[in-house]
Amino acid sequence: MPDPSQLVLYFAAALLLAVTPGPGIFYVAARTLAGGRAEGVASSLGTGLGGMVHVLAGSLGVSAVVLASAELFTTLKLIGAGYLVWLGYRTFQAARRDASAGGTGVSATRPVGPRRAFREGVLVEVLNPKTGAFFLAFVPQFVDPAQGHVALQFVVLGFVSVALNTLADIVVAFAAGGIREGAAARPALIRGLREASGAAMIALGIGLALAKRPAD
Repeated sequence: MPDPSQLVLYFAAALLLAVTPGPGIFYVAARTLAGGRAEGVASSLGTGLGGMVHVLAGSLGVSAVVLASAELFTTLKLIGAGYLVWLGYRTFQAARRDASAGGTGVSATRPVGPRRAFREGVLVEVLNPKTGAFFLAFVPQFVDPAQGHVALQFVVLGFVSVALNTLADIVVAFAAGGIREGAAARPALIRGLREASGAAMIALGIGLALAKRPAD
């Protein structure tokens, strides 16, 4: 493993990146505002597991193959973007449908539940090739080939980054959950939050669709 000073530097850099607002944090916030704190936490854990898939793929060289192929990268990117847009559209429409049915706005439509939110979080992260690009660009800077076991070093360092990202996402889920609960007595506000959440997911999907390969 890298020497202690390198590990401290890596931890500080990974922590800074974890708390910097990005697509993952916005997705978890949107999911929480749409379905509640339990769904937000489940989504955080799901995206964390999805992140570990990219870490393992990166350690085995799979991510490098995908990033080197314009066709594979584009295919994975468009599938992930389409999935995010579909989730956002479904969330937006559910908010409109609940309001039309005279619901409270909190959810006349049955929530997707933590299990489904977890599965969707996994898929959203796995289908995002930019996550693989991030790990391939960031983690190797702190891997010490002289220490041997390069793949193991990559996995351990990647796990630390994923764990910090997940913790940051969970904090966001609790914060967004508090906002949602505070607005529970105002159905119109809840509806607006749910619609904004759906729109945010759609925007994230469009942003992913427009993303370019790091080599481009």
